[in-house]
Amino acid sequence: MDQEPRNLPTMTSHLETPCTTLGIAPSFGFGDRIGLATAGHVEAMQRAGAGIQPIFPQQSIREMLRTGRSPDVVMRCANQGMRSAGWTGQTGADADHLKTTEDIDATAAAGFTFFTIDPSDRVDARADSYNQHELREKFSAVRSQIDWWEIYLDQAVVLPTGTRVLLDEEACMRCAVKYGLAINLAVLLGDHIGSVQAAGNCDYEIELSVDETEQPTTLAEHYIIADQCLRRGMKLVSLAPRFLGDFEKGVDYKGDVEALRRSLDDHFAISSLLGPYKLSLHSGSDKLSIYGPLARSTRGHFHVKTAGTSYLEALRVVLRHDEGLFRQIVKFARQRYDTDKATYHVSATLDSVPPPDEISESTQLEQLYLERWCDVPMGKGFLQPGRQILHCTFGSVLTHPEFGSTVHELLESHIEVYTEILAEHFERHLLALTAEM
Repeated sequence: MDQEPRNLPTMTSHLETPCTTLGIAPSFGFGDRIGLATAGHVEAMQRAGAGIQPIFPQQSIREMLRTGRSPDVVMRCANQGMRSAGWTGQTGADADHLKTTEDIDATAAAGFTFFTIDPSDRVDARADSYNQHELREKFSAVRSQIDWWEIYLDQAVVLPTGTRVLLDEEACMRCAVKYGLAINLAVLLGDHIGSVQAAGNCDYEIELSVDETEQPTTLAEHYIIADQCLRRGMKLVSLAPRFLGDFEKGVDYKGDVEALRRSLDDHFAISSLLGPYKLSLHSGSDKLSIYGPLARSTRGHFHVKTAGTSYLEALRVVLRHDEGLFRQIVKFARQRYDTDKATYHVSATLDSVPPPDEISESTQLEQLYLERWCDVPMGKGFLQPGRQILHCTFGSVLTHPEFGSTVHELLESHIEVYTEILAEHFERHLLALTAEM
């Protein structure tokens, strides 16, 4: 699959769903790229999710394109999974990483209630590296589209944490250059969501994602972004800044946990001052080392989003029941990795983990390609590159003419095993959060 489809599959009809809005209650998003994971997600919630609200239907437009699924299909699979598992509680429904009005229309018609706006295409990711001359040139180019400059210039905000956020000329210019056009797009998309949902008499809430940048979102940038969105009428329930450290796909947090905790305290202080709204952790899969600090710093006002980890646990089922198929998938994933990783933040290289033909034992194969940490051959404590290789190539595997249907059939044949593996996996996630609430 060298190119992604240009359009989402045609929708069939509006679906009746039990989905609702969740407000600022702590919440956890379970992504399911195959359509068979919801029963395991429900079981994890029943075991360890007390105090947390779930979002079972969750899928980004990018994921739908890569797997050939539609918003209707995502919603239908989640609803069937909830019913079969006996879920009687409420759930949100996350239409993730929306970039266009067409994306909004498609997901709204399917019954989604939690809309994640992603204006990253309008973010100037190089803004933090501009010198003063370059910064002023870039600012001049966007100045006519920025109507909030005078509101914040030379202001200072003292947070309850004691941190002083200075909105001096440079901070305001960098925010205007880096995020100014993205704010405008976010507001436009937020207005469209409001119009579409009002026409259908449907409640909704919005998350804004500004986390897909190399450099962290500063406190000044967070303040201006959120304040502008709220001033301009966005129904903001959650914001995903780019936090300190590295949030690579498929592995635990890489960075200074204590520095992140202090930063979380300040970001939460801003969200409390302006909102309240939740702080959202994207790429939340398997970041167990920072779940405690997130829950404590936000006093439970958080949203955690996971997706790829359920796919990886599906491959664990494949390995345990058809090792030959798993080896073929790993070999194919290695061929696709350098292409498929383009839109993901990962550091794994093909040289960092041996190909399956060089691994004789199934236990070692599982350790090297499916575990969050590796014990061999590099030594305990190294983040696992094999897991990232499999994480990024899900679309190529699931749309492969042989692998996709075979994996689906295998999981259906061993659905109890898949459900239990997922339940145990997510129980650890939820316990790490609820222990600090």
